[in-house]
Amino acid sequence: MNQFTNEELLDFIQKATAGDKEALETVILSVQDLVFNLSLRMLGTYPDAEDATQDILLKIITHLSSFKGESAFGTWVFSIASNYLKNYKKHMFARFPLTFEFYGDDIKNADITNVPDLTQNVEQSILAEELKLSCTNVMLQCLDAENRCIFILGTMFQLDSRIAAEILDITPEAYRQRLSRVRRKVADFLKEYCGAYGNGSCRCVKRVNYAIQNHRINPAKLDFTNAVPKEIKVFKAAMEEIDGLSQEFSFCKTYQSPQSLKKFIEDFLNGPAFSVVRKA
Repeated sequence: MNQFTNEELLDFIQKATAGDKEALETVILSVQDLVFNLSLRMLGTYPDAEDATQDILLKIITHLSSFKGESAFGTWVFSIASNYLKNYKKHMFARFPLTFEFYGDDIKNADITNVPDLTQNVEQSILAEELKLSCTNVMLQCLDAENRCIFILGTMFQLDSRIAAEILDITPEAYRQRLSRVRRKVADFLKEYCGAYGNGSCRCVKRVNYAIQNHRINPAKLDFTNAVPKEIKVFKAAMEEIDGLSQEFSFCKTYQSPQSLKKFIEDFLNGPAFSVVRKA
């Protein structure tokens, strides 16, 4: 989120709900990266994350008047986005669900040697980085939606257990216990299979052509490596150290949301659909 004080943000929200279009745009752009990063980790692919982010931002716009300031605005946004994403069924991995067993078997047994060069003159190291970043998102799809959300809120966004529990409508103790279990599960998988973030034998550079052949990455469209990482401070890193695994998850980067989302917001606010929403 953009670094506004609570008073400044509440002022923008009040103006937005009173019909100030510029204030509304400021409010929505302040949470755009938050929503996109949560969507990307929950859904696994850029196209699905973009589609879901648009839906969620529209939901925030149409429900903004219901925000009463009883919790932090970021908490309110997380609640809307998390509930939406946990039940989102239009993404690729909802149609083709993954398991750690399937993913591990592919890493161990896939024939990655008899594949032609498909790199299209893109440097192997760049494609390997794209595959590494993509792979970590795909790996998270092996978790069910609830545990995936718990892992992302606790490990990527580093939310305090009280805030995360409020978002997920569970007790802080239940959240801490479930977060510890799911972090251990992910850490064990990385340790067994991944050469980048664990002790496994898998090396992205050796699997580049296999990944291209199976449409896991596209040399002509490097979504992850083209998204300039930037720090997104939604909350201070206040999560309790409950299991000693923080160093295992250095892949939990955050990304700048695509310019297409900003354009979507601008087009919506300046188009006829906005007038319909405002009158609803």
